[in-house]
Amino acid sequence: MAKITKEAALLYHSQGKPGKIEVVPTKPYKTQTDLSLAYSPGVAEPCLEIQKDPTNAYRYTAKGNLVAVISNGTAVLGLGDIGAMSGKPVMEGKGLLFKIYAGIDVFDIEVNEKDPEKFIAAVKAIAPTFGGINLEDIKAPECFEIERRLKEELDIPVMHDDQHGTAIISSAGLINALEVAGKRIEDVRIVVNGAGAAAISCTKLYVALGARKENIVMLDSKGVIRADRPDLNESKRLFATERTDVSTLAEAVAGADVFLGLSKGNVLTKDMIRSMAANPIVFALANPVPEISYEDAMESRPDVLMSTGRSDYPNQINNVIGFPYIFRGALDTNATAINEEMKLAAVRAIAALAKQPVPDVVNEAYHVNNLTFGPQYFIPKPVDPRLITEVSIAVAKAAMESGVARKRIDDWDAYCIHLRELMGYESSFTRQIYDTARRDPQRVVFAEGIHPNMLKAAVEAKSEGICRPILLGNTERILKMADEMDLNMDGIEIINLRHDSEAERRERYASALTAKRARQGLTFPEANDKMFDRNYFGMMMVEMGEADAFITGLYTKYSDTIKIATEVIGIRPEYKHFGTMHIMSTNKETFFLADTLINRHPDTDTLVDIAKLAAHTVKFFNHTPNIAMLSYSNFGSDTVGSPSKVHEAVEIMQHLYPTLAIDGEMQVNFALDNRLRDKKYPFTRLFGKEVNTLVFPNLSSANSGYKLIQGLCKADLIGPIQMGLNKPIHFTDIESTVNDIVNITAVAVVDAIVAKKMADKPA
Repeated sequence: MAKITKEAALLYHSQGKPGKIEVVPTKPYKTQTDLSLAYSPGVAEPCLEIQKDPTNAYRYTAKGNLVAVISNGTAVLGLGDIGAMSGKPVMEGKGLLFKIYAGIDVFDIEVNEKDPEKFIAAVKAIAPTFGGINLEDIKAPECFEIERRLKEELDIPVMHDDQHGTAIISSAGLINALEVAGKRIEDVRIVVNGAGAAAISCTKLYVALGARKENIVMLDSKGVIRADRPDLNESKRLFATERTDVSTLAEAVAGADVFLGLSKGNVLTKDMIRSMAANPIVFALANPVPEISYEDAMESRPDVLMSTGRSDYPNQINNVIGFPYIFRGALDTNATAINEEMKLAAVRAIAALAKQPVPDVVNEAYHVNNLTFGPQYFIPKPVDPRLITEVSIAVAKAAMESGVARKRIDDWDAYCIHLRELMGYESSFTRQIYDTARRDPQRVVFAEGIHPNMLKAAVEAKSEGICRPILLGNTERILKMADEMDLNMDGIEIINLRHDSEAERRERYASALTAKRARQGLTFPEANDKMFDRNYFGMMMVEMGEADAFITGLYTKYSDTIKIATEVIGIRPEYKHFGTMHIMSTNKETFFLADTLINRHPDTDTLVDIAKLAAHTVKFFNHTPNIAMLSYSNFGSDTVGSPSKVHEAVEIMQHLYPTLAIDGEMQVNFALDNRLRDKKYPFTRLFGKEVNTLVFPNLSSANSGYKLIQGLCKADLIGPIQMGLNKPIHFTDIESTVNDIVNITAVAVVDAIVAKKMADKPA
């Protein structure tokens, strides 16, 4: 992890627009009508509906997705009482985390008031604005009373994350660490160093999970909190020990099973850890310097199970694993509170998630291949995309079961889909493709079986139920890689096409290809040599009906693959050219972009074929094509070069397909803004229509266009999708991720399903 300097931190917060968050409109606002609906006079109508029934605020305003992050700045991170205004960057940061991890909007509220009664009054006064209250960085013991009162007096969820966030994540970690250590929570001795808000809340939750108070020793800055001490407040007295034989941290940890540190750096020594019981669990959570460094803890003894609050070491206890999803589940059920049942549900969901196979996106983020449950991984990583569904659903169910939910969720599968779409992890378009593929999984050949991404993709596609994978490559190497990456290869066929056992098949394929290409000069010996190439061999498997689809491209240049596909599979007879399309799918809309891969400098005839193929492909995906053929000019304003070719192609397409919504040539801004286009060019076939299909004038603009959109927008990218070959041959590229390859696999399966249905139709 890169060292964070003062200069870098200050520049990050100051450059461009100061701060880290902003308010973004969610409704149209460009026209006078839009503004009249947004404000006067239209805004009066929802006001009156809310007056009739206050719960309508969840329907007509942002309340149901809006959380207040509120602080008085009395206990800011490791900085202490620095004041409300000084803590504002932290509150903005918390708002950013709510948004990026759970799609929750936030207003950060810094209240310049230390008196608990006045602070409570201020929060209560502004509470109608929000669907939930996240109390932040308020010192103990005042924070306990502030949270208790607000929970009692407000009808929306209230949570002090410094207490409960750390408690929830550390409890999930403790459950799993105890399992790794082979210990029961009822039996272990626990030492808690620190007696602030987080320490008290953690210890309470450990007790709720089964820890025994008599097995817990808590320390504050004065030493062990013993029952005979006269200086204890109510919170500390709750965990005062009856033991009189311990006064110091060293005495407390001797023989202990668990150490929880929420205090200050470098107070736990190697000798102290050596004095603990077998397989000790050490949660050193002081930030930025833990009670003992990870290196020192691991050096002290090999059996230690270690967590810190830092992201550069394993098993980080990070509140972001919990609070966004806890509030997500609470908001989505219009809960009146975040209660103990909801917190315990979050604990169990987080703990359970760490035992599931880790998705590739998490392994990639941490530059590893095989995160698996054990000493180095017993807490999920913050980037795990499954947290939004696993934790939010668990919390929402607990809210309903415990009686604090005002809104029921009956279809949990639909809610899961909604959460994934909300965060951009999945679009309805992508889900439809996967669902279609699952109904009839096909045999898909993966050319580069020894490429890690293709191997992982094949395994994932099999586990998703979308195909029956066939991997090409050296069997021993593939199985060795799979074992190293802990991949389940059950049900996955491997073909070593160069092995002697495949000689008969190579000769059979060579004979078939020779018969097909004899008049193009191909001889049997030449064809037989080609069968040692994975692309020739794999495509012949599809051509001969021994597989249904083929995926290639991670190791091969496009120009070579295109040539082989044309030779082996051939272009559909109604076209002279074939092409590719990329699909950009967002929560709001889907765009189809062509040709993004094959045709470098298309002439008019090629552009006509690309437009035909694009229209056919868009229909294939159950959309109505509204096609804009792009250029740098509009409707004949430039009559030479590329624009003239596009202009001619449009004329031909409009003549051939009188009812097809296609027009151009046009600049991309006119294609995407139908109001602008309709006003200036009302004569187009696209009048009143939203363009969903963009045909580019050449490969350079198409390739740059989709990569530009991909870089700037949060969208699900699927492609390149082959258009125009006789059979389902689909391409990837050297930059394709596992998710990209699985997406293409789903498309290839759907392509194969449709091809079979077409072949079965009577002539």
